[in-house]
Amino acid sequence: MMQACGLIVEYNPFHNGHVYHIQEAQKASNADCMIAVMSGNFLQRGEPAIMDKFARTKAALLSGIDIMLELPFGYAVQSSELFSKGAVHTLNEIGVSSICFGSEAGNESDFIKSYYHLQHEEESFHNVLKQSLNKGYSFPEASRIAYEQIGLSDHHIDLTKPNNILGYSYVSTILSNHLNIKPLTIERTSSGYHDQAITGSIASATSIRKAIHQEESLTPQVSKAIPAITGEQLTEYRNEAGLWHTWENYFNLLQYRVMTMSLSELASIHGVEEGLEYRIKKTAPNATSFMAWIEAIKTKRYTWTRLQRIFVFLLANIKKTDIEPLRMTKSVPYIRLLGLTSNGQAYLNKVKKQLEVPLISKLSRQPDPLLQLEERASNAYYSVLPLTTRQKMRKQELKPPILIGK
Repeated sequence: MMQACGLIVEYNPFHNGHVYHIQEAQKASNADCMIAVMSGNFLQRGEPAIMDKFARTKAALLSGIDIMLELPFGYAVQSSELFSKGAVHTLNEIGVSSICFGSEAGNESDFIKSYYHLQHEEESFHNVLKQSLNKGYSFPEASRIAYEQIGLSDHHIDLTKPNNILGYSYVSTILSNHLNIKPLTIERTSSGYHDQAITGSIASATSIRKAIHQEESLTPQVSKAIPAITGEQLTEYRNEAGLWHTWENYFNLLQYRVMTMSLSELASIHGVEEGLEYRIKKTAPNATSFMAWIEAIKTKRYTWTRLQRIFVFLLANIKKTDIEPLRMTKSVPYIRLLGLTSNGQAYLNKVKKQLEVPLISKLSRQPDPLLQLEERASNAYYSVLPLTTRQKMRKQELKPPILIGK
């Protein structure tokens, strides 16, 4: 039986650090097949991807990934708990024996110790968390305070670091659901997750996107930090779509939408809590850009990331009632296949008879509510393109998965 290692990714865009991750994960797992589950056109922190999931899939399949799966939209644009649930269960359903993630900690045993420590101190943790939230702290800051109070930092896990937070959630999902998956981690090298500047051949996706959008081109500095295939996909996408996606492309649509919604309609959108609809509505008429609008709404309690996610749900008209059922389900209802190599095809041929959920290769008329959300998200993402381009890009959802021969 072929052994598969799972990666949880966004590839926004695929860069040299991702190549390193794939290579090190393959060494650590000794796997025959590398499988990635990737956020689609909207990402975990509430952003539109710089180019669509199909272009990002091609770059990854030509750089070491054998099978690319899509993390359903309902799980993708979420905080770490629900994001991890969707990603880990998707990889579990396709039969991976390990999941390897990058982290600032770089040692999986520390994550495992931290999980059991938190289980032992769960009541104290939730009490401190609740007290901190009541004092007006944001959820990430309240969580940090609670982790510190129960001594979780004694296990060398700094849960203020973004990759550690996600890594902890992956390990927690694996252990709490008794999944037969070995967690592995490699230490992130050279650049931090939020680094704003490119300083070498391995740079953060944040710094790469910032440079691309500032220069509106692939500078020599950017080209050093990404594989040639990523540069080709970025150029091809820009030539076809006429843009690289940023939030500012969607500003006018969002402003119009909020200004024509009632407060009750706004309050029904997933993520809009505690009267936030009043603040969003009040600031809409005078906003001059997406970034200025977020700055006008943002407070200690309402973080940038939380607000960006809400704007994704506003754009795609995702309501609380659409997302709440996902918290109750045990696993994911299907596996969405975006693309594969011949090696990935060989793996699928060996395991497909054992799959317990449907393997879906294109977005057609499906009764599953998660796929209906996918359709809304796809329409929202391509909405800023000219009509003929939009129609062409949207048709990719109806085509068979991308196949790369090796």
